[in-house]
Amino acid sequence: MKAKLILTIVALFTLQIVAQNKQDSINQLRNVTINARPKIVKEQSEFKRHGQSTELLSSQELNRNNPAFLEQSLGVMAGVQVDKRTQVGGQRIVIRGYGNDQKFNNWGVKAYYNQIPLTNAEGVTILDDVDFSVVDNIEVIKGPASTMYGAGVGGVVRFYLKNSDEKGISLTQNTTTGSFNLIQTNTRLDYVTDNASMFVNYGHLQSDGFRPNGKSLKNFITYKGDFKFTDKQTVSVFLSHNFSHEGISGQIPYSFYYANNDPGNNAYIRNNAHLNMQSSRFGVINNYKFSTTFKNSTVLFYSGTESERVVAGASEEFSSPNYGMRSVFTITNSISTAIENVLDFGTEIQQCKSLISNFRFTGDLNNPFTVLPIAPGNYYKYTTNQQSVFIHDRINFKKVDLSLILGLSANHIDYNRIDLLALPGLIIGNTKNTSFSKSFATSYNPHVAVQKTFKDQIFNLSYSEGYNAPTASTSFIAALNKTNDDLVAEKAKMVEFSAQGLLFNTRFDYQVSLFNMNINNKLTQLSAPNPAGGNYTYTANTGNQLNKGLEASVGYVYEMKSNPIISKVTSFVNFSYYDFKYTDFSTRVGGVLSDYSNKTVVGVPKQKYSVGLDFQFLKGIYLNSTFNYLSEVYSDFANTNSVNGFGLVNAKLGYKLTTNNKKMSLDFFVAGNNLTNQTNYTFLFLGGSINDFDPGNGFPPGMAADVNPGPSKAYFWNGINIKYHF
Repeated sequence: MKAKLILTIVALFTLQIVAQNKQDSINQLRNVTINARPKIVKEQSEFKRHGQSTELLSSQELNRNNPAFLEQSLGVMAGVQVDKRTQVGGQRIVIRGYGNDQKFNNWGVKAYYNQIPLTNAEGVTILDDVDFSVVDNIEVIKGPASTMYGAGVGGVVRFYLKNSDEKGISLTQNTTTGSFNLIQTNTRLDYVTDNASMFVNYGHLQSDGFRPNGKSLKNFITYKGDFKFTDKQTVSVFLSHNFSHEGISGQIPYSFYYANNDPGNNAYIRNNAHLNMQSSRFGVINNYKFSTTFKNSTVLFYSGTESERVVAGASEEFSSPNYGMRSVFTITNSISTAIENVLDFGTEIQQCKSLISNFRFTGDLNNPFTVLPIAPGNYYKYTTNQQSVFIHDRINFKKVDLSLILGLSANHIDYNRIDLLALPGLIIGNTKNTSFSKSFATSYNPHVAVQKTFKDQIFNLSYSEGYNAPTASTSFIAALNKTNDDLVAEKAKMVEFSAQGLLFNTRFDYQVSLFNMNINNKLTQLSAPNPAGGNYTYTANTGNQLNKGLEASVGYVYEMKSNPIISKVTSFVNFSYYDFKYTDFSTRVGGVLSDYSNKTVVGVPKQKYSVGLDFQFLKGIYLNSTFNYLSEVYSDFANTNSVNGFGLVNAKLGYKLTTNNKKMSLDFFVAGNNLTNQTNYTFLFLGGSINDFDPGNGFPPGMAADVNPGPSKAYFWNGINIKYHF
């Protein structure tokens, strides 16, 4: 199969070297004055390039709230929801309803940070140690994008940092304080010359949190440098060192949640539950133009993460270096005067080597940190490899503004785990050895799209496939001491029609998507009674589901040139409507078969919408306001427990000033979130993870605790941002 893929790539490559010339790609948009929101030019360019629904948040959208709180910005986008288990951690990004069935971290959604994968070789993404306050824009590719990015059914999220455009040296100091004893600072130094630009930033955040035992402490050091060596070659360097502490309050029962009574979960609070994480990231990106029609972009990356996690039932230590490369070649040809071809082909390779130890507490409430004997514990060494080879060909028929996009990728993943407690004689009486190796068959994922451009409108019809392979941890059932041999990778097939464009003299921008996505062999986390007592979790292929949906994002910019007070009004509405159903879906727990076919998929609101209205006044005063609504969701497969929806109102009032000599700019602001005091949640246990119960949690016997509440009262913050150009 690999030989067939190579032959296919060579054949397509050969087609491109016919009749090459120096004509530039017509991927660029028409040279028009855009009066709509600033993000629209870049957004249309990425939409055309990927041939499927792609949406962007610019720095303007990110700064409408506190950019360090990802759910306040990215969560406003149509089709995207951001959950979190702690105040500024434990985030899971849910795209088109996918990615919300894991208790911890992200799986099924790929993430990049300045072209460096945040998602490791195993397919898991941790966001606790990411400094979102320095992010300049975010791009989201919705739905399967395995053709260019490997594993991932939900989509791809790409975070970008940007250097300053102003030559010389500038210093920026941002300071924010607020409710829950929030103190947040960013100190940034930029240096820009004709052939180089760089910045170094120190970020700090601390807060007592809005829940018991919910303190946060984060320190980030980030460096990014861009260097132009010649007209043909540029190099970018990225470095960061990060520390994160997040206190874990645990989940509470729904009856407590609806009563706005949040005492925290004593099983977590008693243990001072927390997640401490320290990480370093490094990446070098080399961009080289071999000619006007042939170029390459290659990134070499490394990340090393060490963490300590203490929760209600266990203590865990984790060390995980992850490294690899991503290289993309682009060839642009003119096959004739009327036909242009743009070919991207490349590879992404990652390897992750990790050590993890996990030891269970005895459950003694008087001595909560006493652990069970070492034999039932885990101490593993993992090696995970993931490879992806892809080709993405775009044929532009210039006379009719029509494009045909053809893509194909081959994706492979394998694991090797060594049980470090299984050495002969290490533990007396220990006869088990839970070491194992597993390799999944190479997954081939095509992408086909037909795209028509008419003036400022782009219409796109596409078919995409994506996949998710089981992770190493889900490929073994520790409680039963057996490999989970029956697991297969899940596969998604999506048909989408989407349109994006500008109307009314480019002041009105829109994006609309209709999609139908089938997910086969759905991987689901389940819980079953443990023969040794309590419950254990495992993963199974539970069947299929069908996701049908409509997403729409519209915006309008109105400039009031004759108004003596207001200079500009910007508004937007982002809307999602979903009909997600299990079509052939069942679980077998404790020998009992349960069929949930035709039930609504858990955790997915049928409706989600956001409304924004911003005012820019002539004297530098601005007002941003947002209403974000989620409708009710079901938390269990049987659809017996419905969780109420909620709507949050946020607002920010500020004043911007630039001195006459342009040397200094200031931004003063005050802001408030949840201004109408709505009961809301930040994280739900769903599907096979429900009915969670930890001994000594402080709740009535038998009462499950499955919800993490958000702040039920309005909270406020204020700050000042100062930038001085030397």
